[in-house]
Amino acid sequence: MVRFWLKCTGIVLVLFLGVLIGMQQANDGMKKMKGYEDPSLNSAFMINQSGQGEMEADILGQKVTSHDLETKKEKLEEMKAFNFFSSIGRTLGDTISGAFQALIDMI
Repeated sequence: MVRFWLKCTGIVLVLFLGVLIGMQQANDGMKKMKGYEDPSLNSAFMINQSGQGEMEADILGQKVTSHDLETKKEKLEEMKAFNFFSSIGRTLGDTISGAFQALIDMI
C-alpha cells in the first residue's frame, strides 16, 4: 500500500513538473512568434535574487518571497498550538483503541 502511494505521488509530481515545463515552453514560443519582448507575457516559473540577497520566486505571475513563507510557517505553528478537532480526534481514537484492547484482553 505504501509503494502504491509513493508511485502515485511520484507520478503526480512528474506530471506537475511537465505542466510547468510545458507552460514555459509555450511562453517562449509566444515570444518567438511575436518577435519582441512583451511585458504582459510572464514566465510560468522564475527565480530572482533581490538586491538584499533574498530569493524571490514568481509562480504563474504571483510573487512568493521568504517573508511570505515565514508568515505561513508562523500561522501553521499557531494552528498546531491548539487544534480543537485534532485533540478531539486523538482523544476519541485513544478511547476506542483502549476499549477494543480491553475487549480483546477479556477474550
